[in-house]
Amino acid sequence: MDKRLLDILVCPQTKGPLVYDRARSELLSKKAGLAYPVRDGVPIMLVDEARSLSDEELQKL
Repeated sequence: MDKRLLDILVCPQTKGPLVYDRARSELLSKKAGLAYPVRDGVPIMLVDEARSLSDEELQKL
């Protein structure tokens, strides 16, 4: 994920910052508790496409 792109992307639900998880190819929003997928290098910034983060995952952020 390009650092410049990550710097301008925000969570569509909370407008908060995102953290890139390279291993799972996801953008994580701690505030919303959601993980947005990145498919073929393209972030899918739709709440309906995001998965909920577990309590364990949230604690790691």
